[in-house]
Amino acid sequence: MLGVATGFPTSASANDGPSRAQQASRSLPAPPISAPQARPRARENSSVKDHVRRGQRARNAGRWTEAYAAYKAAFEAAVPTTSTERERAEIAGELGLCEVALHKYRDAAEHLAKSLEQREALPDALERRFEAGHREAVKRVATLVLSVDPPDAEVLIGGERVGRTARTYTLFFEPGQHVMVRAHAPGRTEAFQSFRSVVGAEHEMTLELLPLAVASSANEASSAKDTAPATPPPLRTLPAARAQATSPWASWPGTLRITGIAVTTAGVAVGTILMVRAGKLDDDLSARRARLQSEPSSSASMCWQAPRSSPCGELARLLDARNMHGRAGLAAVITGGVVGAVTAASFFTDFSFLRFKPAQDRVEVSPVANGSEIGARIEGVW
Repeated sequence: MLGVATGFPTSASANDGPSRAQQASRSLPAPPISAPQARPRARENSSVKDHVRRGQRARNAGRWTEAYAAYKAAFEAAVPTTSTERERAEIAGELGLCEVALHKYRDAAEHLAKSLEQREALPDALERRFEAGHREAVKRVATLVLSVDPPDAEVLIGGERVGRTARTYTLFFEPGQHVMVRAHAPGRTEAFQSFRSVVGAEHEMTLELLPLAVASSANEASSAKDTAPATPPPLRTLPAARAQATSPWASWPGTLRITGIAVTTAGVAVGTILMVRAGKLDDDLSARRARLQSEPSSSASMCWQAPRSSPCGELARLLDARNMHGRAGLAAVITGGVVGAVTAASFFTDFSFLRFKPAQDRVEVSPVANGSEIGARIEGVW
């Protein structure tokens, strides 16, 4: 019975196929889709709708993890052959809102931006929801606006290829990352730049890939310029060379400023400690004077000529210590303030920093690490 039952659909589809194909061929220029190909696409479309319904139920119930899993499965299953632009935009937006609720802000910004690229296909209510979620996600990540010339160049972020080619990219990164961006194209030089992502900031970057002929001519000109000064310079340039020589006294203002900052910090710190100590001694002095005056046998003149071992002598010692700490602390603070004022004034009276100083050739080495490799990036001018 099972064999007979399974044989009928196969026979029917085999018999009906040619007639459907003939009807389609008369109405469409392209070859028709046969029944065995149409059934998997129908199943894919129904699976996407099942994921969406499951995600809607979980979202309405507040089960964001379950809703995220359902919308992610629908997003991965939705393809242009089985879904419309509006359906894919709605799925991407709902997935982004789930990621915002789960604090997956980088993925949320990417999916919501992808959804808003088709904003003309979205209903107004959904568009407003997706825009609000996108604003919330962008505040928590770093945004890179990357321009590439030529637009068909292949772009790599941290060693991984970006899946599409465009003239301008909008990419999102977790804050605090050191990101390496590279681009290469056949017949052109390779371009790369790096940046450190800052939360809530929008970084702009332009990568221009020059043709190899232009780059080689520029390198030849640079190498010729480097090898040209092999002969001694003429005598008239010697005075200028002497004028540019570094003086052995060139660094003394910086040394004095560092010394002034150190003296200012030490003076204010020591003075503050001494004045705090003087305040403590003054409190002790007031407490002992009040206790001494509260005794029945005390009078205003009993401490005029009292011995040092008496309670009045103890008051005298506290008074001397308070005065000494207070004066020393005040002197230290005043000295530190004067030195600090002179040091600060030196920054305003020295205008050497306004003079143009040509950049010197240097080589920079920075570590680079991603999910698949680790190494160092070396760049500079030779």
